[in-house]
Formats: sequence, structure tokens, C-alpha cells
Amino acid sequence: MNLRIFPPEDFLEARVTLPLSKSMSARALIINALTPGSAPLGNVASCDDTDALVAALQGDSRSMSRTVDVGAAGTTMRFLTAYYACRPGCDITLDGSSRMRQRPIKVLVDALRALGADITYAGEEGFPPLRIRGRELRGGELTLDASVSSQYISALLMTAPVMTGGLKLTLTGEIASRPYILMTLRMMKDYGVDSEFYLNTITVPAAASYKAPASPLRIEGDWSAAAAWYEITALSAGAVSIDNLAKDSCQGDRCLADIYARLGVDTDWEGEDGGTDLLANPDADARASIDFSDCPDLAQYVTVTCAMLGIPFSFTGLHTLAIKETDRVAALKNEMAKLGMILDDSIPGTLRWDGSRVRITEMPVFDTYADHRMAMCLAPVALYIPGIVIRDAEVVSKSYPGFWDDLAAAGFTLAELPDTPETTIDRDGRPNDGAGKGEER
Repeated sequence: MNLRIFPPEDFLEARVTLPLSKSMSARALIINALTPGSAPLGNVASCDDTDALVAALQGDSRSMSRTVDVGAAGTTMRFLTAYYACRPGCDITLDGSSRMRQRPIKVLVDALRALGADITYAGEEGFPPLRIRGRELRGGELTLDASVSSQYISALLMTAPVMTGGLKLTLTGEIASRPYILMTLRMMKDYGVDSEFYLNTITVPAAASYKAPASPLRIEGDWSAAAAWYEITALSAGAVSIDNLAKDSCQGDRCLADIYARLGVDTDWEGEDGGTDLLANPDADARASIDFSDCPDLAQYVTVTCAMLGIPFSFTGLHTLAIKETDRVAALKNEMAKLGMILDDSIPGTLRWDGSRVRITEMPVFDTYADHRMAMCLAPVALYIPGIVIRDAEVVSKSYPGFWDDLAAAGFTLAELPDTPETTIDRDGRPNDGAGKGEER
């Protein structure tokens, strides 16, 4: 599905209820599945990634031999690798999309093998698909490179309470996405498991065991999904109110509010109608220097925001973006070039822009690279260039299936195109292919 997007004709006003947190939902589902006597969780995120995890867990059986296909759900792949490894009697082939077969998983597999797991590669060494024969893991002491992915660490921690010897995990290197590790430990504590995180060592004692909480676990609104609305507010100077953002959130992307305070968006936690109001502020920083080590999923939105506002930037902490749904740094470079902006990634893990641009003569037709965040971060460009096209717009179903409906409710006009036309920009900023605004979705 290709969408042509036009901005609201009047002042932008929107009230949004975000999807539930994908990160919290995935952890809750794994922990709950490992908890004896727990009831199935009902209130979790509804999106491709979480649906894949729910389907896999519903089909779990200690004596079942089968193939589990997680599609493009990277978190699900990593969490299920550890989950099946500690389920005695399981004989699972864990597979995914073609892109998933290119995403490395050797660090996690090696760690699990060291703890007693029986995992072999069913294809290329170091990558899915995996053949997992579940067994009781002995646990013990382990040293792990923490610079690659915090999801490896979370996968190991969540299964530690069912290991016979517990787990003492020593982390080396710069820890990627530390807040997500803290989220995992906090949610484990909700299920009765205490742990210790001191300096670079995390200890889950052998005596630890999961117990179902007295009241159902509450899943917050997804801070990652809020990023598009912060971007829209920054570019439109409109009024956006969000119903379900938690101020004291355990989500790492809670730092979104602090980042956008420097880019012209203030966060009013006590809005007039009970929501969280995003308020445009003209006092944006002249330059932006941000370390995304703890929140790499926000980098795409902030990059597009700064570029459209003309704010030169220097971003660091982007070393994990190459192994996401796509190589996100390369994707950003490609798509921002369509706006006349050349980004510099010559230093690994960084992305810079000096504020220069060249005039464009073609209407931008953006590619999404099977990456939901590419679609959502590029859509607000329509506020500056009416009539942009987003190719394969359906990819938002991975995390935010209602995104386009919410955009339409905010006053954007979306026209579905059967094919992407070649376009140039007329004097009035409209594409010259004769396409009108089309039908609203």
C-alpha cells in the first residue's frame, strides 16, 4: 500500500490514545508464561510483534516438535530463543523473515549454551533459524558483551529464575539501552523476583522464583509510538493531547519528552482534559547533540525533526541501528537525500548534518525498508511538503496498526495509490501527476 499524504488545511489539533507498550507487553508475556499458575494476560499490545509472541506461547508444549515463525519480530526471536531453551521437552525450530535470517543472534546462543542450552543453527552459523531442544538450564556465572543488544540480556534475565543455579551476569563494554534492562528487572520484581544490579554485574539468586502478582499487571501506553506525535507537534506547532502516557514510566523512551524540550515541544503532564498535552515552544536549540545509546529507537524521528526544522545535529550511540528491521542509518541517509540533505555517517555509530541542503525538483517518494519506524518518522514531512508518498505504508502494523487512522483523525488527508507515480513539484507544491487528495481513510 502506497499513500500520498497532505497536511491538515487548518490548525492541527489531535487527541490520541497510543497503542500499549510493545516492550512491556513482550516481557510480561514471557515472565507470565514462566510463572506457575498464572492466568493468561489479556491487556497487552495488539500489533504484529506481540501477536507473533502470543501465538508462539499459545502453542507451547513441552513435548511438541514444530516450527515457530516469528516473521520480522526481533524482540520475539530473542526472547523465545531463551524461553524455549529452558522448557524441558520442547523441540522447536525458530525461524523468521528473510531479514530476520540476516540479524545476528550468536551472542545470545553462545551465552545460553554456556548455561546448559541445546541450540544448533539450522542455517547459516550465527543467524536464525535455530533448532532448540529445551532442557533445564543450570545457570551460574556468565560474562557477556553488553554493547550489541540489551534484548540478549533481558532474555537471559527473564529465564534466570527457572535456572537451577540462578544467574550472575557480568557485563562488558558499553551497555546498550540500559533502561530496557532496568525495565526487565522491574517487571521481574512485579512477579516476585528480586535481583541486584551493582556496577556492571546483575545477580538473580538461585532461590528466586516467579509468583503471580495479586493484581493484573498494567501495560502503559507506548512511549516509542509517541515519538511521531512529538515530531508532528514540533513541525506543525499544533496541539496534540495523548491520553495514556505515563510520566513515571519504566520505558527507556520516556526520555523523548526531555529530548523534544530542546526541539520546541514542551510536555504538560496535566492537560486540561486529563491527557498529556504537547505544546509547541519556539525556543528550540540552534544545534542538537544527542547520545542515543539508551534510546536508539528515537533516532529516526529526531533526525527528521531536526532536518525539517533546519537544526544541524551530531548524534552518537547509533551502533545498534544497523541490526534493526533494516540498517536504519543507511535508510535515513537514503531518504533524507531525497529532501536534499546529505547526512554523514563516516564515524561508526554516529550521524551528523551540517544544516546544508540543495533544492529538490521531485516530489519525495519515500521507501520504508520493511521498517515501521521509517514510515512513521517520514509521514510528518507532509507538513512541509504536501503530497509526499510513503511506499509500503502497511509496515506500521508491526507496532502501531492504527497510525494512519490516527493521522487522518488529526486532519491529514491520505490517498491510497495503486502504484507509485513519477512526480515533480509544481509551483504550488502539488505533484504534477494530476493526483488529487483522494479519499480520506
